[in-house]
Order: sequence, then structure tokens, then C-alpha cells
Amino acid sequence: MATTIQHYQDLGDFDYGTCDQVTPLVRRVICKNPTPFTYKGTGTYLIGQGEVAVVDPGPPLLSHLDDILGALDPGEVVTHAFITHTHSDHSPLTKQLKERTGAISYGYGPHGAVREDDPNDRVDFSEYISTEEQDQYRKEYEELPEELKREGADTEFAPDVFLADGDIVHGSTWTIGAIHTPGHCSNHLCFELKEERSLFSGDHVMGWATSVVGPPDGSMKNYMESLRKLLPFNHDRYWPTHGPAIPNPVDYVRSFISHREQREEQIVSFLRKGPQKIADFVPEMYAKYDKRLWYPAAGSVHAHLLHMVETGRAEVVDAAEEPKLTATYRLS
Repeated sequence: MATTIQHYQDLGDFDYGTCDQVTPLVRRVICKNPTPFTYKGTGTYLIGQGEVAVVDPGPPLLSHLDDILGALDPGEVVTHAFITHTHSDHSPLTKQLKERTGAISYGYGPHGAVREDDPNDRVDFSEYISTEEQDQYRKEYEELPEELKREGADTEFAPDVFLADGDIVHGSTWTIGAIHTPGHCSNHLCFELKEERSLFSGDHVMGWATSVVGPPDGSMKNYMESLRKLLPFNHDRYWPTHGPAIPNPVDYVRSFISHREQREEQIVSFLRKGPQKIADFVPEMYAKYDKRLWYPAAGSVHAHLLHMVETGRAEVVDAAEEPKLTATYRLS
């Protein structure tokens, strides 16, 4: 039986640029960067009073920086910036935030391995995309602000302070604990707010969709381990960077684990029909999704297959070929 994931696709009434006090210690400002990849946009969190910490400043959109600083009360200052991971909708604005406030940035470290630009290792779903859809996608891209057109890894970011799993940072009105949760990204951290037993879950656990796991920096083995790692903490609530709060996180994370296990079962069922490429079955697996999401979905399928190859459950048909995105796979 398929697991139903109850995504919380409702942020309630909000206006871009405004600040919402979502708990006694937490405020949220949502960046106006909605796309099929970011849902309504990047949710930047402000923690505490007086000396304030910011979680995931967001993309390099200066209007969003103005909104973050405009959310401060008179006399408040931003002293800390916590970065869950180095993707272009999370970390780039940290530079300008530091320049304006003098805040110290905290994260696991710089971005990990970046996929090489290999023209012979690209999936192609263009035959499934109509001319009208292509025109629509092109128009939406052209209308984006220039600052939002660059997507993917932020290879320029490095934190001032490197955090390891279990590290604690104390503020004047808050306490943050770092939990290393690689998978979506090798340097992904979730941040506990000890005073409220809540977790800022970044892209590891989102409220509107499952996380993309894209090799070489993403790892399905690590992602599954990191999901299971969160269960014993038994937090009361998650605050993801995209989407609304998650009020029953333990059950929700378990549904993510089941969902990924079922995705792997789907891949096995396709390969039982004979050797296939990822591009052969992604359109069927993700038929109900926006076609632009098929490309990152192919990355997640690739991550599943790499894990299956590593554990001896699948193999590349041509033994001399690397297990690339475009390789042909079969069951071992």
C-alpha cells in the first residue's frame, strides 16, 4: 500500500515582505522567490529578542534583506546567521547581511562536490514538453529578477564558524543546537531551538514536498540515515525553509522514509522489465508533477540507483561504464 504524505501546503494569510510572529521566540519573513522548486519562497526565520539570530537569509535579493532588517524592533540587532546549507535560495544573502549588521555566520562548511558539466550525461525530457509549455517556462524565467536566475550550489559561501554535529550556540534569549543531516546536501544542518523544542529543518524535511537528493553532493544513503536520525529527538514542531510548520514531525518523517522506500520499489519494478535508463521511466514515475521538476527528480532516482549499485542490488549494463545519470541499469 502506498504511503500518503500529508504535505502542509498552506502558509495561511501572509504578505511578502511582512513579518509574522509565529511563536514567542520566532518570527518569519517569506522571500518573494516562488518557483516550482521553492514553493511560496524562502522562509527566513528570526529568533529571539534584542540580539537576534537569522536562519537562512535567502537568495541575493536586497529587497528581502530590507524586509528582514525591517522586521527588527527598535534597538534590536542581528548577531548570528545560521545557514542550513549552501543552495542559492538559502545562503547567498548572508554576505550582504553580514555587511549591514556585522553578524557572524554559522554553518557546517562550504559546498561539497559539484556535478561536472558533461554534455553526454544529461537527461532530456524535451519530447514530453509541448511548445506552449516551453514558451510558458521561458516567459516565467525571463520575468524573474536577475538575482533569482542562478539556481543550484552556492560555492562562494563559507561560514565564519564551522559547526559540527551536536554543537551548541548560546544567544541572549535562545539556544541553538546543530544536527548534521547530510543527504540533500553534504553540508546540511538542522537547527534545534532548545527553548521551544522545535527544529529548523531547512530542505531536509520540507512542509510542501519531499527533498531532492542530487549526486554527487547528495546521497540517498545519507539522506535516509539522516531522516532516521531525527526520530529520537521527538521535537514538537518543525519549521522548514519552504512551506508551513510541521506539527507532527515524527509521523511526518516516518512517512518520508516510507515514501523513499516505495520510490525504490518503483525503480525495481521498472528494472524487472529489463535494462533501462533513468529517462525511460521518470516521466511515468512523476507524471503528476510539474515537468520542470522531472530534471531534479531524475537526480533523486540517480541517487537511489547509486545506493542500489553500492549495495549490490543493481548494476550498470556496460561494466566499463560509470554509473552516470544517463547509464543503462539492470538488477543484479
